[in-house]
Order: sequence, then structure tokens, then C-alpha cells
Amino acid sequence: MARAKYLEVAEKLKKRITDNVYSKEEPLPDQEAFAQEFNVSRLTVKKAFDGLERQGLIYKQSGLGTFVAGDIPIKSPTDTPANAFTSLQNQLGKDKVKSDILHFSVEFPDPQMQNNLSLKRNEPIYNIVRLRNYDEKPLIIEHTFMPVKLVPDLDEKILHSSIYNYIHQKLHLKFGHAYRKIRAAKPDKYDIKYLDAKSDDPMLELEQIIWLTNGQPIEYSVSRNRYDTRDYVLLDNNRF
Repeated sequence: MARAKYLEVAEKLKKRITDNVYSKEEPLPDQEAFAQEFNVSRLTVKKAFDGLERQGLIYKQSGLGTFVAGDIPIKSPTDTPANAFTSLQNQLGKDKVKSDILHFSVEFPDPQMQNNLSLKRNEPIYNIVRLRNYDEKPLIIEHTFMPVKLVPDLDEKILHSSIYNYIHQKLHLKFGHAYRKIRAAKPDKYDIKYLDAKSDDPMLELEQIIWLTNGQPIEYSVSRNRYDTRDYVLLDNNRF
């Protein structure tokens, strides 16, 4: 699948920042300049900027422009923006993230899932459990439910790669908004078996519902990782 243009632009700008082409607290050229340089729309550049801001690489100030944030001392490679809508592969690198399928079935939703995904009881859903590995080490267990009518023809090849890329690039669907809960949890049998968690290891759990731009819920999921392997971060920016 072709990579989204805004991700390509974001990757090029990220490399320039890490290579010190743009120095800390230096203003970046405006979005129109990058749009002309990369032969893309200004909206594409804006999406690239938004992604870099979520990663803590840049910050915006109203009326002044966009600036390079520089190194963040408490940042680690597996930090994940709590407000990201991109796939794990796009966040951490396609070559570094691999997926093992622990469960994959099509079934009718129970009352709770009917409510979570605004479905009737005869509308089938995918029930997916995947182990996501980073640098060949277990990182996350994802338990995902999606309506079959919104994500047709989902198969194991896609599950081994990126469901989100399939949704965005093949089905041309766009995420609109999400509601996310992040909490501490006790380890369950999956955590102990697949994430090498000890019986007293705290787990970090992310529960979420994602809606499309038209307001239809497309995903309910619960992701879990060991306390010492992944953090969720949020870059707060007071622009006024």
C-alpha cells in the first residue's frame, strides 16, 4: 500500500529536525513553503505538523508560527501520543513492529458491543486479539472489535500488517474523533503468557472507541502493556 503523503512529509521534516537542519526554538518555514517544496497541499503539511506536534518535536504559537521543540529529557522511543490516530507501525517504524494473531473471528455482537459500536444484534463484528512486537520483543496485546460492514474483507494478511493503513488507504475512511481511557490494571492470563508479566506487575490499559468523520463508531478496543515497556504522552501547548 502507498504511504499517506502527510506521513512522508512528516518523516522528512522529522529527519531534518533530528539532523539539526532546524535548530531548537528556531521557527520553521510556513506551511505554504513546505507545500510548494514537497508538491503537496497545505492541508497535507498541516497534518504532518499536527503529527510532529503530538510527538513533541515542534510547538505552535498563535501569531508567531511553528517552532522546533528540541530534545525532551524524559522522552523514550516507545512513548506513544495519547491522541494519535496513526498505526503502531507508523509510530514506531514498519520494520520494527510485527504482529502475531492470537484470535480472529467473525461473530454477532453481545449487548455491550451493540451499544459500543451502535450495531443491531444481527450485524456481525470482527473479534481480533493481536500481540504487537517491537524489535522482536512483546510490547502490546490489542483486543479489537470492528463492524464488518465498515471494514469489509479484513484478512490475516492485513492483521499481520496494519489495520489502520488498510482503513485509511484502501477503504479511504477517515477517523474523526476518539474517546480514550487510560488506567492501571492487574495482569491477566494473556499478559502473563504473552507479555512476560509477573503476577504482581502493574499493567497499563488503554480502552477506546473511535468514530469516523461521519459519526459512525468503527472501533472498540482495549490495549494492554507492561508498566515498564510503553508510556502514553500528551504534549500540552498554551498557544495564547
